[in-house]
Amino acid sequence: MRSKVIRVTTGGRETVHDITSECASFAAEAGRQAGGDGLLHVFVPHATAGVALIELGSGSDEDLLAALADLLPADDRWRHRHGSRGHGRSHVLPALVPPYATIPVIGGRMALGTWQSVAVVDLNVDNPDRQVRLSFLAG
Repeated sequence: MRSKVIRVTTGGRETVHDITSECASFAAEAGRQAGGDGLLHVFVPHATAGVALIELGSGSDEDLLAALADLLPADDRWRHRHGSRGHGRSHVLPALVPPYATIPVIGGRMALGTWQSVAVVDLNVDNPDRQVRLSFLAG
């Protein structure tokens, strides 16, 4: 298995951050060395972020953030309290947007749907620096 950690800066605001190109580059490189086919596993080792396969750039990313704001309001209802107001909701996020995704790789290319992208979803405005572990398991 090949593995690589990339760093993502999500900034001081809630965000859906596109990492598709980094994933595609890693899948192509790892796939070339392993015969082309396998699985790309994307994992965010953080208790307050997730990974989504979603259409980006068409408003879906803003819709996702709006839906999460409805489901997980940034208020004082959360028992987990430290950091910014509503920080506890960020610790609930991975139950709704898991911290991982596994994507088939065929011929060194991710087998995503036409409009699918790979994104880090981050509601935690207190921690803008993220790591994402990309792992390739040859087929």
